Amino acid sequence: MEKKENSNLSRRRFLGYSALGLTGLTILPSWTMANGIHIAPSDRVVLGFIGLGRQGVSDFGSFSDCPGVQVVACCDVEQLKRERFKRKVETWQKSQNVASRCDVYEFYEDLLDRRDIDAVSIATPDHWHALTAIHACKSGKDVYVQKPLAYTIREGQEMVKAVRGNNRVLQIGSQQRSSKEFQQAIALVRSGAIGHIETIFAKVGNPPTPLNLPEQPVPATLNWNQWMGPLNDPKIHYHPDLCPPITLDPEQNEKIWGAWRWYSETGNGFTADWGAHMFDIAQAAIGMDGSGPCEFIPKGYKEAQYLTMKYQNGIVMTEQPFREEPGNGLKFNGTKGWLKVTRGYIECSDRSLLAKEEKKIGEGQYEVSSPHMQNFIDAVRSRKNPIAPVEVGCSTNTLCCLANIANELQRPVLWDPATLSLGDDKEAANHRLYNYQYRRPYSL
Repeated sequence: MEKKENSNLSRRRFLGYSALGLTGLTILPSWTMANGIHIAPSDRVVLGFIGLGRQGVSDFGSFSDCPGVQVVACCDVEQLKRERFKRKVETWQKSQNVASRCDVYEFYEDLLDRRDIDAVSIATPDHWHALTAIHACKSGKDVYVQKPLAYTIREGQEMVKAVRGNNRVLQIGSQQRSSKEFQQAIALVRSGAIGHIETIFAKVGNPPTPLNLPEQPVPATLNWNQWMGPLNDPKIHYHPDLCPPITLDPEQNEKIWGAWRWYSETGNGFTADWGAHMFDIAQAAIGMDGSGPCEFIPKGYKEAQYLTMKYQNGIVMTEQPFREEPGNGLKFNGTKGWLKVTRGYIECSDRSLLAKEEKKIGEGQYEVSSPHMQNFIDAVRSRKNPIAPVEVGCSTNTLCCLANIANELQRPVLWDPATLSLGDDKEAANHRLYNYQYRRPYSL
């Protein structure tokens, strides 16, 4: 009887037992945090990574700076990226006097079956965020997921349900929330230091454009079907810009960010890519986390020179330059003055409130976000909300999606942030960015 039971041991049960055994094979050190708090091996946070491209590698670099973190597994649809990540993790483990071992998976479900993993970091293309995060929550894992929270409005709403329904911690990767200059800006605006806010200039960039890349042969190292996942648009085909290739020997990393984000069939353009940062800070500063604008007017509609978003309290936010110098950022215009902020820069019209600060941000520094990761790790230990919880990610994602819906329909779209409703606007409600039919066998 025992022999028969062992012979029928399922692959997933085997993975679970193997994961339990991994703890005994790993020699884990103690850590001492900067404030003198001692972290015992039993209090470590064990991570798995899903999505190992340029952003995933960057996120690992930030997490590796957090005391008490261990990484035991990784997953990607591209074989070379799995091997690259494994090498980086095991090199880091050796530097930490930890036994080097990072298991690799092609399918994220296998990683989620691991019983020794406390949390996962998700840096997949946006169309995979919802499924991986929801499944992670149901598997008892906490989640750090890159921005924007989701590809569609409904996906974001379902992610909120999954996090709260399974008592999980989720941090959205809007790392500006953990940056000094943006925290200063939020505090000053909230305090009324520049008076009642009337308008906000938020420069983020253009909406997505239709996919126009020529089809090319799929590399043998890439599972393109798995990359596609729930996407069901027949116009989508492989091109190396969508999933930038790498080499290992010699090592050559991605030359561009994954271009899926710039095309309407696979992403939400700069509207979401940078909107998930700048619109997000605007929402926080004016007390609209969990809420949002009630009217979206696309650029070019009648007299609208810029994408325009109107709040029920009268505040108007436009997607336009916030200062003469190029770049993305924010300008809050109040009845008593103005405040400008972007990465490495903050300035206020009233110099007594805030001396101008500006520092040069070097190439590759934009996504360094260790304080944001540390905040997530602290939340995992304390079981309290992180600085950018799932509801924040959902409301900002909803804003970005509605802006793109209005742009594609080339007319205003009305939204009720209290009831999360488009009213009787069936055309907007049937838009793919509100909800779309997943490719079989996937379902939300």
